[in-house]
Amino acid sequence: MKIVIMAGGKGTRIAALNSEIPKPMFPINGKPILEYQIECLRDQGYEDIILIVGHLGHVIKEYFGDGNQVSQSTGKAFGVHIEYIVEEEPLGTAGALYLLKNKLTESFLLLNGDVIFDIDIERFKQYHISKGGDATLLVHPNNHPYDSGIVVVDEEGRVLKWLHKEDKRTWYKNLVNSGIHMLSPNVLDKLTQLKKIDLDREILKPMVEEEKLYAYHSTEYIKDMGTPERLNIVSADINQGLVQAKNLSNKQKAIFIDRDGTINKYVGFLRNIDDFELIEGVAEAIRIINQSGYLTIVITNQPVIARGEVSIPQLNEIHNKMETLLGNEGAYLDDIFYCPHHPDRGYEGEIPEYKKVCDCRKPKPGLIIKAAKKYNIDLEQSWMIGDEETDVTAGILAGCHVMRIGEKSNHAKSYPNLLTCVTEIFCAK
Repeated sequence: MKIVIMAGGKGTRIAALNSEIPKPMFPINGKPILEYQIECLRDQGYEDIILIVGHLGHVIKEYFGDGNQVSQSTGKAFGVHIEYIVEEEPLGTAGALYLLKNKLTESFLLLNGDVIFDIDIERFKQYHISKGGDATLLVHPNNHPYDSGIVVVDEEGRVLKWLHKEDKRTWYKNLVNSGIHMLSPNVLDKLTQLKKIDLDREILKPMVEEEKLYAYHSTEYIKDMGTPERLNIVSADINQGLVQAKNLSNKQKAIFIDRDGTINKYVGFLRNIDDFELIEGVAEAIRIINQSGYLTIVITNQPVIARGEVSIPQLNEIHNKMETLLGNEGAYLDDIFYCPHHPDRGYEGEIPEYKKVCDCRKPKPGLIIKAAKKYNIDLEQSWMIGDEETDVTAGILAGCHVMRIGEKSNHAKSYPNLLTCVTEIFCAK
């Protein structure tokens, strides 16, 4: 599979640091952003790379050549084959792809050259193939969704809406386009002439109505280098080993968190979205988890579905409110797993197919096990935190460490709230 990297942008926000090198060549710990990308690709066996260059492109060419020479930063061979496409004038984020129409005959990975990432590319590729769409966006939660474009997907991963920063939104799931795409050659048919084109707005977003655009939800490390502040954050993350560790080919660690009474104030069966309110300190606690490299995953029983008191779309909207409120405070959830079942019958309006004994309703550990399979989680290195004994039991049965909020437990230490739990976990390290 060929890799195409868009490395022609000026990077006006970050150019204040050094206007004489292109954005993809900004050094992090003495090595260019683009070299980190190439190393990640090469180490996974992807060595056939096309670089689209423009502004100060000669700097990139002189540094990497055709990919056979030795790095000035590491003293090691790049070990790849590089071909260049030169933009004689700025062509936006997609215009130069017109020049590749005869070169790309199978699905290819398209990257922005200012992104530091470490993802399991084969996993992404197989997802793209399994969906059979023309394009797949790699989407992820981030800590500033309020000023990012939001992607809305269905249960199959098909993109239903693409909300840009200027579009009106209320409550939304924190899923942001990362700047990493898997595209089929069919996408290139949309380019009929060499001109400036915006990939997201003019090529990909119109595919929503065609039902050929999918999203791949990843928890892996992906950060764009649009500002000097992000350069500093990424530098620290690289030094701490967080970037490589979050590749899903590696075992992950997670903090599993109950919802009602742990994240939001307990109001009994929460049926009305207006009753959802974050507990003080929760966003700070989740920010700490996000920065630690642990995954943050909600595990919650929602028998209101089986009882017919809340529909699945209504529950999703409640969860969207939760993600929006957290995002407003710079925190995010990697995923949410809920059990819609309830074993007891006899409620007016109940939904028969959900009235059953299941393996996912806490205290059973089914949801934790499901999350562990999806994200390659080492449960022995993970934690379950909740305010009920059922949370503690589910965590123990899954093989996790456990903590309880509020009342004392015979099987777990108890703490006042989520923030004290998280502080204890990471202070102990």
